[in-house]
Amino acid sequence: MQRILGRIVVGMTLFLIGFIAYSSQIFIIWPWYGRALSIPLLTLLVPFNTLVGLLLWNYWLCVTTNPGTVPDGWAPDTDALEGYEVKKLTGNPRYCRTCNKYKPPRAHHCKTCKQCVLRMADHHCPWVNNCVGFYNYGHFIRFLFFVDVACSYHTAMVTTRVLEAMDKPYYEGPETTEFIFIVLNYATCIPVLIMVGLFSLYHFYCLLGNSTTIEGWEKDKVATLIRRGKIREIKFPYNLGWERNIKAVLGPHPLMWCCPTIPPGTGLKFQLSDTEGIESQEQWPPRDPSAPLHDFRLSESPWTYNNGSVNPSLEPSNSARRRRPQAAAVPPYHPDYQEAYDSTSEDNDGDATMNRWMGRARRGSEGYEVQAIDREEILRQYVASRGADVGRYKRYVPQPPSESSSDGEETLAERIETWRAGEAIC
Repeated sequence: MQRILGRIVVGMTLFLIGFIAYSSQIFIIWPWYGRALSIPLLTLLVPFNTLVGLLLWNYWLCVTTNPGTVPDGWAPDTDALEGYEVKKLTGNPRYCRTCNKYKPPRAHHCKTCKQCVLRMADHHCPWVNNCVGFYNYGHFIRFLFFVDVACSYHTAMVTTRVLEAMDKPYYEGPETTEFIFIVLNYATCIPVLIMVGLFSLYHFYCLLGNSTTIEGWEKDKVATLIRRGKIREIKFPYNLGWERNIKAVLGPHPLMWCCPTIPPGTGLKFQLSDTEGIESQEQWPPRDPSAPLHDFRLSESPWTYNNGSVNPSLEPSNSARRRRPQAAAVPPYHPDYQEAYDSTSEDNDGDATMNRWMGRARRGSEGYEVQAIDREEILRQYVASRGADVGRYKRYVPQPPSESSSDGEETLAERIETWRAGEAIC
């Protein structure tokens, strides 16, 4: 279903681009120039169609290009000088338990693509039905750039036609069809120019700083810590200077920045900036020194939280799980236990088996977090809570043998032997 919706969104985007680009030429510019081919008409439309062609080209590459995945069997070189990213709590290399692969620097897991994406920019983009990663981020930047330039050219072209018509008498103005398409082109092109323009400014800013949207959030947090005096100034490790940052995405030749190219590198490791004059750091983002320290020991089992304890604030992330009926109040091994049935459990990726008793689970790319189930503790709590009911259970509590019984009183074994001897005589 997600794939079908993504293709519908891509189709709608292409329809919007085609409507803005070609309805203005057919119904506005062509009648304006007398519906005849001329040098001034070609001078006006050839640059515009070139921009539209480059826009569509980069958009198609952004949709169809694989953003980059982690190769099978790849592992970080812990002895290399390039460095590698580690988990804050364990200090070990980042590992995705969904893909069963190590995570290279700046890589993140995409739930929609069901894979780890190299240099993931933000999230799964619905407008391109793809993730924006290492291999298609340059196409994405060029697409935004050509959208801004082409929409600006389109707006200037249509506005020139409107200003020219305003200087003439009303009976020499545009026809009804031309007037309608002028209004429609303004209604579609202006919002696109404003929204995509603001979005482009942010991504151009990230391009100059060689950061992604996720890393931009991390830089904001670091800036807040610096402003509050909790840490010293720390340089972003991947900022190489604006020129080298652009070359790392669009290619080494400035004349080819507007043409689709393959970015240099593999996306598995990135060159780090020198921290001369600024305090160097061992990890990015740096931790808040005011945050409490935890002696974390990662268990070999993925079904753990912290030091093997239960996460008290663990809640299901899926709304369907939150609405799931609770199971019976007795443990699963009790004869009165009745399993709660939920019709939506088949669509929850097989997680229902983990939630039948405790009903609380959270899934992420690093594995699962669930409340640990100790059956012995459940049994002890259940017996302790039911033991006060008079007549419900008959419990046998063995009494320790007394010293007097061992001296003169006949034991049970001796009484059995005496009875057997009497039966044999009879």
